[in-house]
Amino acid sequence: MLFSCITVNAQTSDDIYTEARKEAFENKNYKKAIDLAQKALEMSPDYTELNIFLGRVYTWDKQPEQARMVFEEVMKKNPNETDLYLAYGSLEYWNKNYDKALELTNKGLEKSPQSEELLLLKARILKDSRQFTEANSTLTTLLEINPKNNEARTLSQVIGMTGFKNAVGVYYDYYHFDKRFDDPWHIASVDYTRQGNFGTLTGRVNYANKFAMDAMQFEIESYPRISDVFYTYVNAGVSDDKGIFPEYKAGFSLFANLPKGFEAEGGFRMLSFSGEQTWTYTLSAGKYYKNLWFNLRGYFTPDRNNVGQSYQLTTRYYLGGADEYVSLRLGTGISPDNQNNVLLNETFTYKLKSYNVALEYRTVIKRSYVVYVRTSLENQEYAPNTKGNQITAGVGAIKRF
Repeated sequence: MLFSCITVNAQTSDDIYTEARKEAFENKNYKKAIDLAQKALEMSPDYTELNIFLGRVYTWDKQPEQARMVFEEVMKKNPNETDLYLAYGSLEYWNKNYDKALELTNKGLEKSPQSEELLLLKARILKDSRQFTEANSTLTTLLEINPKNNEARTLSQVIGMTGFKNAVGVYYDYYHFDKRFDDPWHIASVDYTRQGNFGTLTGRVNYANKFAMDAMQFEIESYPRISDVFYTYVNAGVSDDKGIFPEYKAGFSLFANLPKGFEAEGGFRMLSFSGEQTWTYTLSAGKYYKNLWFNLRGYFTPDRNNVGQSYQLTTRYYLGGADEYVSLRLGTGISPDNQNNVLLNETFTYKLKSYNVALEYRTVIKRSYVVYVRTSLENQEYAPNTKGNQITAGVGAIKRF
């Protein structure tokens, strides 16, 4: 009878390990979790998973030296354990020992090159050590493995241009009107983008032909980074003011990357035709879900009597990295961010009704070339109760280096 009771009540190292995990993860009682883990290791000293767990709990309990001792011992006995490098690398990352953290992460990736957790940790280490080009390259690799990784996609948006310090782009859009105008419109653009520690800075030249008239516009655009959570959009432009482009324009937005793949934005746009300014305020909310991205945006233009409103719903289906997707946009009203509307002359008013749909396909060729094709259909009111269709087709190519 005594032997039977002892057998029933005896605990194995796995039983104690389960209790330790509960104390650590559910109760956040790291001291007790450490005691239980040490007790279990007295029974099974070579239990690799349990040793790594103990090192992690020491890390969470702010005992880095104890954690290092545990991890080093595991490394001597079982250097092929991928989870060891994730745990040890995380310890050094959180303690801002970026060189050591990167060394450990790279060792882990040598043994498990497609580990999403290790690739994401490596990208974070590179970002925090301000190696943005390398960080984006790592994220591109991760997103090619799993386009549904929301954390990687969000981090990629925080950092900016994927994997390169420089980019040159050329773009062309063709506009056809079924009623309003006999001749098509054309707009072509060339830009250069530089990525630095601050974010990205772009210089752009736009050329437009409308009514057999030519016009030029010059823009500067930037996405400065503030922190892991916040970044901004800044834009300014001037033109030769022939009623094709705004005489000058300006824009600003503040973006916030929120938990669970959400993002939010608030900002303004200003357009000036012949000295008359129009101010538009914008709000948007976005969400990454697996390999989908949803964004709902509103534009609000106040005047003396009311507030003009415009809305857009955009959905992207990611096929691979951050620049490989199919996009669908549905909208109502006129957007100051949409170039085919910006090309309207000074009689342009936000009160006119407009419904539009747009499709875009974007892909990467040989990692350094981005190309896209896009088309849109817009049913637009040119005057009260007078409508027409506008069909747009566009192509673009970007070389990154």
